[in-house]
Amino acid sequence: MIRRREFLLGATAAAVAAPTIVRAQEPTVIKMGALKLIHSIAPYFYEKFTPAGYKVEVIPFESPTEGKNAVVTKSVDFGMFGIAAATLGAAAGEPIVVIASACNKGMAVIAGKNSPIASIKDLKGKRVAIWPGSTQEVFILERLRMEGMSLADVTPVRVSFSEMHVALARGDIDAYVGAEPGPSVSLATGIGKVVEYPYGTAMGALNMVFGAHRDTLSGKPELTKVILDIHRKASEYAMSKPAELAGMAVSKLGQKKEAVEIAVSNVELTWKFGPKEIQQSKTYAEHMLALKQIKQLPDFASFFDTRVVAAMEKAA
Repeated sequence: MIRRREFLLGATAAAVAAPTIVRAQEPTVIKMGALKLIHSIAPYFYEKFTPAGYKVEVIPFESPTEGKNAVVTKSVDFGMFGIAAATLGAAAGEPIVVIASACNKGMAVIAGKNSPIASIKDLKGKRVAIWPGSTQEVFILERLRMEGMSLADVTPVRVSFSEMHVALARGDIDAYVGAEPGPSVSLATGIGKVVEYPYGTAMGALNMVFGAHRDTLSGKPELTKVILDIHRKASEYAMSKPAELAGMAVSKLGQKKEAVEIAVSNVELTWKFGPKEIQQSKTYAEHMLALKQIKQLPDFASFFDTRVVAAMEKAA
């Protein structure tokens, strides 16, 4: 019979000798909103550059407004969406803040391949697909103005970006102002030709921005630094690897390889948002106000907070 004292001593020794089981600390999850567009493909490269202790969960959205609303409601921590959606929210008093850039370019004016349309002026009297309230609408209206024209000189047709190529192929429209990969689908299939990449305005190639809720910036400053460092590295990596960028778009977005390979040259993934981009955004907002898309200009002092990207650029 084992004596009680010997049993207790043995049990204690065994407990001391047994390995201690330590539960690993759960990583901090960063919810990142992204659109189902090649413009917003950078977050799918984030995993390569996410430091230990963090995990990025990419949450896809169909439209810029949905992505912006997710940031406003704090359904996501950060998000990518068009400057149009961001400006609409800020002008309405929503706590949306632009903290970095996401993607420039990514749009084009496309006409039928055998069409006589060769310039913006040639759009006069033509049926042109334009999505109301979009970044592309503001750009084409400014280009028309620069050519001494207005919307009254064309027949605008309301067509969603995803349907513009099909509408052109059917002959329902003569041209469209589209967002990638639509223009590249038209080029890859031989249906369309480029009339112009409309980047010659004071708004440059401004398109998509990286936004956050004002509370996130004040309450989670370290998280903001972490995600923007990831975003910078992922954007630069993807731009340096066009084949990988195209492959990721095909894999994650289900887009056709032939079109994506063309679209890559018309997409500029970026993170920098300095004085030039701020001025372009202000010009864009002024156009939106003139078009009565917004009732008032945003409070620019609170709409932009580029301190983190400015510090990153200085340190680079």
